[in-house]
Amino acid sequence: MTLETEVQSLRQVPMFREIDPPRLKLLAFTSERVHFAPDQKFFDQGDAADAAYLILDGEAAVTIEGPGGARIRLALLGANALVGEMGILADQPRSATVTAVQATTALRIDRRVFLELLTQFPQIAIAVMRELAHRLEMTNQQLAQRRAV
Repeated sequence: MTLETEVQSLRQVPMFREIDPPRLKLLAFTSERVHFAPDQKFFDQGDAADAAYLILDGEAAVTIEGPGGARIRLALLGANALVGEMGILADQPRSATVTAVQATTALRIDRRVFLELLTQFPQIAIAVMRELAHRLEMTNQQLAQRRAV
């Protein structure tokens, strides 16, 4: 995969559309394209939050350990989804496990690079905040539905 191909992939992600090509090249250069086989974990709940992942292709399940050790699926994420950012922003261990459901390709963005992106590009920081707010709203709705039953 060439650097130009990486930049074109990043340009397809709504969060990165307004970033100029030289900065996208820098992001592509400092990040790592990783491939996950079905059932392969990106990371486990409790791991150190050392990177965020931008899913380029495929799907990943977000799960937590519930009562008695049962796995509870919180979300199924696809292309252009960002995962792993919560631990970085909160400076906490991973709050969930993320596992590829099918063959998945993602861009691994190191913690330091991710934080620098948020500092340099307020539009990315706003996009991340919107996504986190959306996830919180979905969780609130799920909790309200479970309590109403």
